[in-house]
Amino acid sequence: MELEIEKPRTGKFSDYLYILYKWKKFLIINMLIIIVGATILAFMLPLEYKSTAVVMIPPDNSMGLGGLSSLLSGKGGSGLGAKIFGVSNTSEDMLIGILNSRTAMTNVIQKFNLPKYYETQNLDQVMRAFKADVSFGPNENGMIEISVVNKYPRMSAEIANYFVDLLDTLNLKFSVEQAKNNRIFIEKRYQKNLSDLKAAEDSMYRFQKKFGVFAVPEQLEVAVKAAGELEAQMTEKEMAAYFTKQQFGENSPQYQSALVQANVLRSKVNELKNANKLSSVSNVLFPFKTAPEMTMQYMRNFREVEIQSKILEVVLPFYEQAKFEEQKSIPPVQVLDKAVPPQLKFSPKRSFVILTITLIALFAFIPFVYIGESLITKVVYNNPLEEKGARFYNRIIRYYRL
Repeated sequence: MELEIEKPRTGKFSDYLYILYKWKKFLIINMLIIIVGATILAFMLPLEYKSTAVVMIPPDNSMGLGGLSSLLSGKGGSGLGAKIFGVSNTSEDMLIGILNSRTAMTNVIQKFNLPKYYETQNLDQVMRAFKADVSFGPNENGMIEISVVNKYPRMSAEIANYFVDLLDTLNLKFSVEQAKNNRIFIEKRYQKNLSDLKAAEDSMYRFQKKFGVFAVPEQLEVAVKAAGELEAQMTEKEMAAYFTKQQFGENSPQYQSALVQANVLRSKVNELKNANKLSSVSNVLFPFKTAPEMTMQYMRNFREVEIQSKILEVVLPFYEQAKFEEQKSIPPVQVLDKAVPPQLKFSPKRSFVILTITLIALFAFIPFVYIGESLITKVVYNNPLEEKGARFYNRIIRYYRL
């Protein structure tokens, strides 16, 4: 006869419902206690009020080097000014950065004696707690909202409005300092450019004075043509002297005259080709022997003058614009909505607190009930801890008369 192996019994959904029904008195009593306690706690929490101020973002051209950025953009370098000088295309990030800065936070903390409000003298702890009660950010209309949460409605409005005043003051200060630093930076570059340009022009002047040349490429072209003509004339005179010698003899006056003319032209050609400088003063011609060196020096000097002149064309408008930016007035931050003491509380949301605590307790009690049911129905315990747990749950059953 084959032995039948009993399969482990799996719990059905109705079994789980029965366990909850069996422990219903425990669940109902404890849940009522939790709800009452959560309600008392919710009404004991201090009320907090939220006040909000709304400010408009100033135009981009009022911030720092916006004019310089637009100046470069107008020359086909869109965005180049902002990349060179580190200026953002919008002032929104700058304003929010000022509001979140340690400087602004410290000023507000000291003015309103917030260490007493947060009951700690540790500045870092006060700042951490204060940052949790304030928020800065753009709204759906592109304006900046400054919100402050505080136990006292009037104080929340006063802090929000003080943030607006502080934002205006710090924005003006930083913008003026930025414009001044930019002007100093460009001014130094402008002065260096003037010095470099003067040095290049002086070098060109000394070169021209030393060699007596003014435009090497053009003068070289003229010198080559002149040399060709001289050589042609020399060849012509040499041939004429040869034929004169053949006709009148070597000692004839005609031959001697033709020979002198040929020798003069030959000496001029040799001087033009081989001499370091021409024996006669010439504002156009220069010897070919020094032509490579002269050409190289001339091109270097000419190139340096051209480079510095081009740099001056770029730097000078920047310098003038930077002086203008430093002197012009920065528009203040415009307040659209001034913060007023709120009449309705912001927190705590009592219904949310009560519901959250109730759900947490319910999800804690249900596993507690199932564990207890499994322990009290056991026949054999695996360890002393399970046995102690079973005794504990049996006392609960007796106490609640389940």
